[in-house]
Amino acid sequence: MTNPISDVAGADFILAIGTNTTESHPIIGLQVKKAVRNGAILVVVDPRSTEVARLAHYHLRLKSGTDIALLNGLAHVIISEGLWNKEFVDSRTEGFEALKATVSRYTPEEVSALTGIDPATIREVARGYASAQKATILYTMGLTQHVCGTHNVFAVANLAMLCGHIGKPGSGVNPLRGQNNVQGACDMGALPNVLTGYQSVTVDEVRAKFAAAWGVDEIPAKPGLTVGEMLEASGQGKIRAMYIMGENPVLSDPDADHVIHALDKLDFLVVQDIFLTETARLADVVLPAASFAEKDGTFTNTERRVQRVRKAIEPVGEAKPDWQIICAVARAMGYPMDYESPAQIMEEIARLTPSYGGISYQRLESRSLVWPCPAPDHPGTPILHVGKFARGLGKFHPVDYIPPDEEPDEEYPLILNTGRRHFHYHTGTMTLRTGALEEYYGQEYLEVNPADAKALGIADGERVRVVSRRGRVEVTARVVDTVPPGVVFTSFHFPEVAINRLTNSARDPVAKIPELKVCAVRVERIA
Repeated sequence: MTNPISDVAGADFILAIGTNTTESHPIIGLQVKKAVRNGAILVVVDPRSTEVARLAHYHLRLKSGTDIALLNGLAHVIISEGLWNKEFVDSRTEGFEALKATVSRYTPEEVSALTGIDPATIREVARGYASAQKATILYTMGLTQHVCGTHNVFAVANLAMLCGHIGKPGSGVNPLRGQNNVQGACDMGALPNVLTGYQSVTVDEVRAKFAAAWGVDEIPAKPGLTVGEMLEASGQGKIRAMYIMGENPVLSDPDADHVIHALDKLDFLVVQDIFLTETARLADVVLPAASFAEKDGTFTNTERRVQRVRKAIEPVGEAKPDWQIICAVARAMGYPMDYESPAQIMEEIARLTPSYGGISYQRLESRSLVWPCPAPDHPGTPILHVGKFARGLGKFHPVDYIPPDEEPDEEYPLILNTGRRHFHYHTGTMTLRTGALEEYYGQEYLEVNPADAKALGIADGERVRVVSRRGRVEVTARVVDTVPPGVVFTSFHFPEVAINRLTNSARDPVAKIPELKVCAVRVERIA
């Protein structure tokens, strides 16, 4: 996020696109509700009628996968009506004329034909966003899990810069991270092309710095593979061993049958986790990890806030904190990884990572810190891009609408959309073991629009089979108007409804994120 979570409550215009905020991010959802109570205009862009959509002044139920068309249409109205922030664009950005030329083709009428949203509504939302004093954009994986996910984010950034809604309170471009420390994992280099703090592996000076710190001759300059690429390579026999930590790709990754095939082809699979997940059951070795309550460390949340995690109990049984397991494996392989504590690891992080340079356990004992925090006396940076962008001028990236990889056809006439439920989390590894949350939401359903249910002869509560080009699952139908005609929805939380057996592994060519949000299916009654 470019801005703090608390800023959301102070916005007077919120554009929430591809995010079921109140269910998937309830703490941030509270800030959205506060803003609405304080008079903010809320616009929700989502095919489904979610809780946050029902709070909205404008609910734009666009056709799945047409986000770029909509965002370009908003930019078209803002430019054609002279509503953009000319001072901000002139002094702080470059590439405006290229953006103007691209969005000139996206008239509200043209966009309406692609998205299904009324042209008058497109104009009203554009005017509202442009004229607001403090406008924020929230988005999550409903925007990014498409073959054009990177371009979707470019279109969001274009809109924010066009109106100068960045680098000030109550504004910004704010992706809401889906897990408690996914921001921290990325910050620490859990991406194939960077080391800590997003320092590129292709930069000689960066590699030399880390090689010297770690006492090795060199660090490879070639970026590695993403998760999807690794599984693809495993299926082809190009990767022979894999080490999976805290991840359950058998349920969470698209085309899950292919994932199982890829993992089965490995010579050796290690899984490090707190429970015996569906993926761990395939492993040759399972290393028992400690939960958050059994270890010391830090989490970095979605607003870039680094916070201490303190051990409440000793690890149960043979479980150990992740860092201790990794050190033990490294030593067994011949590398002397001999850290003594998480605090010592944080000291190394600060030495090697400019954005974490001023963060230490000593400082975190009394308060959390928001990166960039480059020096021990630096207070942290709650709002990014104040006064200038890191690259100097913000660059507009004109993008065109790209249709989904799969469109409905005669054999697969419906679109499957997936997401999360309020009471559960990810693949249910933890939330399906509580004994309490299951009382509130104990089984999964497929949301089917009444018109589609009538055409298919499906009754509420009836078992159905959902079939895609990759697989099939059985699930109970729930006939509701939360989804529009032509769309069905369910979550990926429940192992017995392994919905990612159906989803499409086609990837964004830039970020390599799979298109989990759009998948062509048919729904059949089970006799």
